[in-house]
Amino acid sequence: MPRHSRRWAALAAVASMTVGGALAGPAAAASEGPVAVQAQAAQAPALSLQQATALALEHNPGLRAARQALAASDGAVLQSQARPNPELAYSQEDARRATRSVTLQWNQTVEVGGKRAARMRVAERGRDVAQAELAAAEAALRADVRAAFYGLLAAQQRVDLSGQTLEIARGAREAAAKRVAAGKSAPLEETKARVAESGAQLELDRARSALRVARSQMQALWGDAVRPFGEADGAVDALPEVPSLQALQQRMQEAPAVLRARQALEQSRAAADLERARRLPDPTVSLGVKRATEVGRNQLVIGVSVPLPVLDTNRGNQLQALRLADQAEDQLQATRIDLQAQLFEARELLQTSRSQASQLAGEVLPAARSAYELASRGFALGKFAYLDVLDAQRTWSEARAQYLDQLLATHRAAADIDRLLGGESAPTQRPASDRFAP
Repeated sequence: MPRHSRRWAALAAVASMTVGGALAGPAAAASEGPVAVQAQAAQAPALSLQQATALALEHNPGLRAARQALAASDGAVLQSQARPNPELAYSQEDARRATRSVTLQWNQTVEVGGKRAARMRVAERGRDVAQAELAAAEAALRADVRAAFYGLLAAQQRVDLSGQTLEIARGAREAAAKRVAAGKSAPLEETKARVAESGAQLELDRARSALRVARSQMQALWGDAVRPFGEADGAVDALPEVPSLQALQQRMQEAPAVLRARQALEQSRAAADLERARRLPDPTVSLGVKRATEVGRNQLVIGVSVPLPVLDTNRGNQLQALRLADQAEDQLQATRIDLQAQLFEARELLQTSRSQASQLAGEVLPAARSAYELASRGFALGKFAYLDVLDAQRTWSEARAQYLDQLLATHRAAADIDRLLGGESAPTQRPASDRFAP
């Protein structure tokens, strides 16, 4: 055997042993736990976005906490309606039976200056704040579920794409082995094909791991509601429309963050009114009866007591309440500005990622697939080197992965808009040029 042939044979043998071990390791590791999980998932019913959202709205602990806060605010409203308790007083003059007098008296504090009505307004505005926080928590949860669901769809697609890439790499390795056996290619071509197959296997393992993480993230949004589910049922390439700036501006006034800041401002103003009303002292009316033993008759006792606002005029509480109201007003303005910036950023991301996804689907993916098919046929006919096939295969795989990234970025941007505005963007019917074609 010539010297260069022996060198090629030795190189091929070493590479085959190395790559074979790399292929066997991940495959064995992936076949222990994930297979059982995949088998269980295959038997469970498919999961739709509506089902995932319904489970989250019913069982999510964070949303339940927001509902409990709203229920607690009802207690504050109820308590604010209560009037001051009456007071029963007993007093005795002199300890001798013959000359003592006993007084039994009923004292009632009367709130003046609209304190009770102001206190009720504070509690009611607090309930409105809790209601706005619940709406914000629900909008955030819906957005999280949507992002997690489309992330799960993308993870499933990545597993399918990685499996197809592995099949392509396996077929290329078999074709290279046949060409080497026939003496039409050097053993290095088969070595490169084995390395490519090993890389495809590793990529498939990473995609399966990412899928398990995506399923776990979806399950976490349901709290303690353990529900086995199969594959996510949906179209990751059904992209939402880009809302106009005018539509976003109109919806921004009813956004959860704006409503919450607005209700907080109303509550602060109500608290300032309450502190202002507390400037007036509340009189206490007394009505009772006095038994004078020495005289031998009962006497009616009537009285009124009024606190004198000399040492405490409640000026500090009034000043604090007024400054807090000013702070709430500034916070409302800051919330609007911040919300407008976040909406503009999310809309730009939605528009850019959607445009890039359409361009990838309409131009890049077909061209990359055609280039790979031409390179594969040319390699089979001996017109191209295997390096050309690897480059074409890598370009096609990267284009498909980039397409999935843009699809996922589009859905996440739409979910962010829904989170900020509290609505829900409906996906559009995808055009033929945008259909996901692995």
